[in-house]
Amino acid sequence: MERCTSPQHHIVCVVAARPNFMKMAPILAALRLVTPPLKLTLVHTGQHYDAAMNSEFFDALGMPAPDVNLGVGSGTHAQQTADVMKRFEPILEQHPPSAVLVVGDVNSTLACALVAAKKGIAVIHVEAGLRSFDRSMPEEINRLLTDQLSELLFTSEPGAGQNLLREGYPPSRLHFVGNVMIDSLQRQLPNAMAVTQLIANAGRPDFLQAGRGYAVLTLHRPSNVDDGQRLRTLIETVVTLSAQVPVMFPIHPRTQAKLQQFGLSGLLDTGLILALPPLNYLQMLGLMKDARLVLTDSGGIQEETTALGVPCLTLRHNTERPITVTQGSNTVAGHEPAQILSLCEDILLSGGKVGQIPRLWDGHAATRIAVAIGAWLALRPAPSVRL
Repeated sequence: MERCTSPQHHIVCVVAARPNFMKMAPILAALRLVTPPLKLTLVHTGQHYDAAMNSEFFDALGMPAPDVNLGVGSGTHAQQTADVMKRFEPILEQHPPSAVLVVGDVNSTLACALVAAKKGIAVIHVEAGLRSFDRSMPEEINRLLTDQLSELLFTSEPGAGQNLLREGYPPSRLHFVGNVMIDSLQRQLPNAMAVTQLIANAGRPDFLQAGRGYAVLTLHRPSNVDDGQRLRTLIETVVTLSAQVPVMFPIHPRTQAKLQQFGLSGLLDTGLILALPPLNYLQMLGLMKDARLVLTDSGGIQEETTALGVPCLTLRHNTERPITVTQGSNTVAGHEPAQILSLCEDILLSGGKVGQIPRLWDGHAATRIAVAIGAWLALRPAPSVRL
């Protein structure tokens, strides 16, 4: 005869890629303090499968190993989304949770939200409402659809809430909590690796010259790295920049493959660009915090540089994080070499934008999320677990 344990709310939390890890670590810590206690299951879809972008991030953030790793790996957007859905569904069937919590805008975010919604399980979306208004970006599609499927929508900046209200979402589903990624940044900043240690580990202790400082480059978005001509133009632009300031370039596995595919790896052999393997969180944090400027196509790095007060140039024509431009240290630079180099020169001469830290980017976003989830769960019956 089956018997039931005492009802307890159960939340399945999903991570898939680097920015997810920094957002989820403080959320998990805050959810562990909710009363009555919650059952928490951490699922890693395996969308990022490079060791330096997975296990080392978990270790650096003090986050427990995932309870489940779906091991999805790479593939086209359709393949990856489908694989996540097929492997995630049995997890929900085994022990149906009260809710599935997803963060950000990667393929796994949408895939897990879709599976949960179709099974009648509530979806919680952290970092809801961000919009680039560019539907050629796969992430924009993921954001729009994940928000549509979600019952609780946690926003990181006021503009995100305005987007959701304009799209017709009821205010009762929206919670402005601030930027949970900054929780991790503030907590881990004292532990960031010194740049001198990083270049020593790379075998180039003499790379940086006194007084010159350095720039940081990151590239990974398909719109920048899958187009051979655009990737060549961006790399040649950075080669030109490196004559003014040396450039540190941690290379994403996707970008590394594209550099080799298009025969562009040799462009980096100038002596003024230090190509690095993928870095863990504390290494990347140390690299960014002392940089004279950062060039990137990453949304998360736009936020991190704003929190650090480091000038950032976004190598895109738009951003889904406009507050990093209006209040922070970010500038949307586009792809034209002359424009990028002109902005770089201004930063090197004047020091560039420092900006200010946006409201509620104060290191307590995860606590606000946990409080809101606890209050929401208190109004819902907890599922009984049959043994």
